[in-house]
This record gives sequence, structure tokens and C-alpha cells, in this order.
Amino acid sequence: MKHNIILNTDSYKASMYVQYPENTQGVFSYIESRGGKYKDTVVFGLQAFIKEYLTDPITQEDIDEADAIWTAHGLPFNREGWEYILNEHKGFLPVRIKAVPEGTVLSTRNVMATIENTDPKCFWLTTYLETALLRAIWYPTTVATNSREIKKVIARYLNETEGSLEGLPFKLHDFGARGTSSNESAMLGGMGHLINFMGTDTIAAVVGARRYYNEDVAGFSIPAAEHSTITSWGREGEADAFRNMLKQFGREGSLLAVVSDSYDIFNATKNIWGEELRQEVINSGATVVVRPDSGDPVKVVTAVMEILAEKFGVTVNDRGYKVLNNVRVIQGDGINIDSVTEILESLKQRGFSADNIAFGMGGALLGAPQRDDQKFAMKASSALVNGEWVEVYKDPITDQGKVSKKGRLGLIYQCGLGSCGYQTVPENIAEEKGNVLQTVFEDGKMLVEQNFADIRARAEIKEKDYANVVFERY
Repeated sequence: MKHNIILNTDSYKASMYVQYPENTQGVFSYIESRGGKYKDTVVFGLQAFIKEYLTDPITQEDIDEADAIWTAHGLPFNREGWEYILNEHKGFLPVRIKAVPEGTVLSTRNVMATIENTDPKCFWLTTYLETALLRAIWYPTTVATNSREIKKVIARYLNETEGSLEGLPFKLHDFGARGTSSNESAMLGGMGHLINFMGTDTIAAVVGARRYYNEDVAGFSIPAAEHSTITSWGREGEADAFRNMLKQFGREGSLLAVVSDSYDIFNATKNIWGEELRQEVINSGATVVVRPDSGDPVKVVTAVMEILAEKFGVTVNDRGYKVLNNVRVIQGDGINIDSVTEILESLKQRGFSADNIAFGMGGALLGAPQRDDQKFAMKASSALVNGEWVEVYKDPITDQGKVSKKGRLGLIYQCGLGSCGYQTVPENIAEEKGNVLQTVFEDGKMLVEQNFADIRARAEIKEKDYANVVFERY
């Protein structure tokens, strides 16, 4: 589908070109998370937006289409301004975007990206792009942030009950594609998740990482059953449906996931998997991942784990926790950071290693995030009027949480008093001390190419991130 960036905005933006003070020549805006559930955010998504929407020039057809729509929509259209861009800049947008490297774990209330016009006649363009630019960042960043926070929880329990994080990259699987509003949303959010994990059923995310971030294959999956493939065998044929999965996919060292709650999860685990098919599972050499998909996640998972331990036996690891033989469990219903924590705590209290379980997260991963989860905003902070840069800001008396920043801004990383962190400072100070913000786009050209592997490396958790995660926090 051809993108028309002129129409990728809010309706009211069309009239803003005549709302600024006379002799305005420049507008400088920034994007930040003003707070929210988590104190840090994993910045992600800008490069995909730039490649998809900003590297192609606008055309006369785009301008004509926008003119017809805006006029019929009841708003003035800045044809002169857009035709100036077409004629003087060959259709490429005269703006400069700076941003922190993607994958940066940035504390909230800090600038993560800035945008300004590079042609004084296009001062109105900076805020015109707010809708598209903010949307490009807040959604994948919020998904990546939530995913990373859950990763920290799982890492804590793996460390305590297994003594190894080897299996961590596959402990949270993306089931969220169908819960998003579009394939593009699934791609963007799914890529945000893949910064932290390597398990996904959102193939759009794998495609996106290849197209926009130079990653050949960013995520992986395994053969898995769904209710239609199991229930098509009939209630009396449930064991045959399970046996067919073993026949089709059960090989030495392989993994296969089988949804097992179509009728009675406890009968399926105790009598079908645990007795009728037990020896076939063992003989196959595969690891069968039993999947409950209904009921109270904590109670059901705990009960299923106890049954499988009784039927297949366990090995006690070096940390003194039980590890199932031949089978594992994946819980894909009702998963969020709270339920993950509660399930892992329940298993730990009963002596089970966190290695026994993986999680599948759907709507809560890709469909539930909102802009206000981390209180994202893009605000103008400086304007060039009559040849002088002046501070631009809001300071609402009714909500001090919405006070915006002033002036031209930069970001530095500094250490002091035993700690290190990011700090938003005036741009001139940032340039002196080393501005973390990089110019990633200017006048139609992408200037920095970031690879998915580097983004993953920046976002990787360290022991200090998960060692202090406490159950009560959630």
C-alpha cells in the first residue's frame, strides 16, 4: 500500500501552519515517557518507521489527494507548503530526527528522540509529524519494556531454582498476533518482544526484523496443536489425537506442544499422557510440552505439574529443585507479569524448578499496551521566532505530571555519588559532554543503520536487574 505521509496525522494538524507566531522559522520537539508502571523503558521502533514512511519522497499525487480529502473534511490545506517541499526538496521532508540508540534501557522522564525542521519555511512540519512519530515509538517501546520486565522475573526464578539462564530466551513465547489491530501492529510489537526473547508465533515480527533491522531469523517456534486439530478427533479420540502428534513430530531431541484441556486437563495429564501414552512419549525421545489453556492459571499449572511429576518422575538439580522427565508445561492463557510471578512462586514453593515451564503471552503482550502505560508524549520545547530560540512549554496547574520540558534538549550518561544514569540537559551542555542522541534521519536520508543483534545486546538484562526483583512488587 502506498503511504501518504501528508495524511498520516490528526485532522487538527492540517490547520496548524497558520497558528504559530509571525516570523516563526523553527520548531523543536521531543519525545519522552513521563513515567508509568516501570521506571525504565526499552527504546525501540524508530528505524522501522523511518525506512517505511520517511525515505520515499512525497509526490504531486500525494499532495492532490491530501488537498481533496482535507478540503472535503472541512479543514484548510497547506498546498503551498507541501508543494514547496516537493519543488525545493524533491519531495523529501526537511526534518532532522535524533534519538538514543534502539535497545537503550532509558529511565523515564528523559528525552528519547527529538525532531526539528531544517528549512525555516517548513517550521510547521515538526509538529505535523507528531502523530505518526509518537505512534511509531510508544507502541513497540511499551511492548519491549513489558516483555523485558517479565524476563527479569523469569530470570530471578531460573537463577534461584535452576542456577542457569540458558533456557531464558525461550521462556516467554509470543502468541499475540491475533490480538492486535493489524499485521503492522503485530510486526512492530512482535519485534519489541523479540528484543528480549527468541520464541514467537508472530511471523510478522520475524519478517519485520529481517526487513528493517537486518536480522535473518530473529525468532523460532515448534510444532504445536490447537483445539481444532485435537477436537476434530472427537472426545473419545483425544488419545489418538495426542498419539498422532507424537507420530508426526516426536523425534529424538525434538519439542512439540499439545493443547490438552479440550475436555479434562486432569484426565489428559493423569490418564492419557501419564499412563496410556507414557511409554510412547519416553520411546520417542522427544519432549512433550503439555499445554493447559483454561481455568485459574496458578491452580491449574500447579496441579498439572504435580501430576506429571508423579507419572514421569523427576530429576533433582544442583539447586535441590525438581525437573520433570520427558515432559514440560506451557501456560498460554491469562499470562501477564502478575500471573507469571504467581505461577513461578507457586512452583518454587512446591520444589519445582522454573525450567519446567514456559509461558505463551497473547493479548496482554501485543493487544493490551496503551500510550498511557508509560505516559508517552511528544511536546514542542523550543521555537525560533524573530531569529531567537525561545522556550516553549506547558505547565498546567491541574496536573503537574504533565509539565513539559523547556528549550533545545540533549541527553547525557554520567556517573556520580556511586551511581550512573541518563540525564536530560540543555543541548549545548549535551554536546560538550557527549550527546547520547544520534542524528538518525535528516532531509530524507537515514543516517544510522542499526542491527537487531546490537539492539538485543543493549537491552540484555544483567544480574543486578533480576537479583532484586521481589514477589511483592507485583
